[in-house]
Amino acid sequence: MTDVVLNNISKSYNKGAVKAVKDVSFSVDQGELFGLIGSDGAGKSTIFRVLTTLLLPDSGNASVMGLDIVKDYQAIRNNVGYMPGRFSLYQDLTVEENLLFFATVFNTTIEENYELIEDIYVQIEPFKTRRAGKLSGGMKQKLALCCALIHRPKVLFLDEPTTGVDTVSRKEFWEMLKRLKQQGITILVSTPYMDEATLCERIALIQNGNILSINKPEAIIKQFPQKLFAIKAGNMSHLLEDLRNSKLVSSCNSFGEFHHITFTSGNESETQQRLISLLQQKEKHADLEIRSITPTIEDCFINLMN
Repeated sequence: MTDVVLNNISKSYNKGAVKAVKDVSFSVDQGELFGLIGSDGAGKSTIFRVLTTLLLPDSGNASVMGLDIVKDYQAIRNNVGYMPGRFSLYQDLTVEENLLFFATVFNTTIEENYELIEDIYVQIEPFKTRRAGKLSGGMKQKLALCCALIHRPKVLFLDEPTTGVDTVSRKEFWEMLKRLKQQGITILVSTPYMDEATLCERIALIQNGNILSINKPEAIIKQFPQKLFAIKAGNMSHLLEDLRNSKLVSSCNSFGEFHHITFTSGNESETQQRLISLLQQKEKHADLEIRSITPTIEDCFINLMN
């Protein structure tokens, strides 16, 4: 069964001057953990706001749990949870007061659905009398998730939930999502962090309002068209310049302590030796190291963009 369907959704701002989403189509199955992966301004938030009935699309149609986003907006709002990218709870209310407020809005109680949020809430319960605005980033994130879940939604939309929080909180958050998925909740999460893509069952890579690819993360990685190499030397800036000027190199991008490269020739082994030989002739390339590597989602994303 399919919980979310988008058919040729487009949305523009400033009287059509800014095309945020361009003819986007995809679907999400019931109980699936689906990731929308892209940089800031890619169109992720706009898609989420359309699906949660906060924005009307310019064209196309969409449904959530079989309900039309225009005709059945009230029913959708009653049955989905939405955690926007910016912290949007009441900062002057305490943790407990925020949770009670959202439970009341959805005509339920904290006690009725407590087992759904228990694993998350116990981590912030010691601060239940603290105002939300005084919480750390990770604690705000947990409170916002509790408020989005308090009415036991069938579909959960999380817009960049881990942006601005520390690495430990990011890891904890994804562990929470895995446990929520076991409750049968369909989860759509957007993120600019490419390393989080592999934590989803399926992903859509999006850039400038266009969907570049939709598949399982491992399938997207397998589709990388060439053999990929990581290379480094003592002076990485000089190395980057020479690699990008080399006719042997098809693509070159910086990734931490290495540059990731592909070759123009299909005979990678021979081309690799030729490149090493050429670089070693230059005194500025000391401590040269090169090895074959498996592409990451970020490598695939950059390749699709180009």
